Amino acid sequence: MEHITLEEFLKVDLRVAEIKACEDIKGADKLYKLTIDAGEVREIVAGIKQYYTKEELIGKKIVIVANLEPRKLKGIISHGMLLAASNEDKSSIVLLTLDRDIPNGSRIS
Repeated sequence: MEHITLEEFLKVDLRVAEIKACEDIKGADKLYKLTIDAGEVREIVAGIKQYYTKEELIGKKIVIVANLEPRKLKGIISHGMLLAASNEDKSSIVLLTLDRDIPNGSRIS
């Protein structure tokens, strides 16, 4: 993997977000539409449907890339990306969550 400079890394805006709602997306087997509060309410599309139920996600505090360029997926504009870890064959994925409570929108550094 290519190295990046500290200046490049500092351009990434990582924030704490809370999942407020989770919806299926018509015609998408792997995607959910998540409504999140990251200091402001926004929607993101995430390919985690085969790993989490909607009920497991609501209320979770996660880490997102807040300043990722918006992208349209299945007709929905995703305003950010959640962070998750996976094993090599992606048979298991886990969300990056927090071990203590902190306000939504808090910057991660």
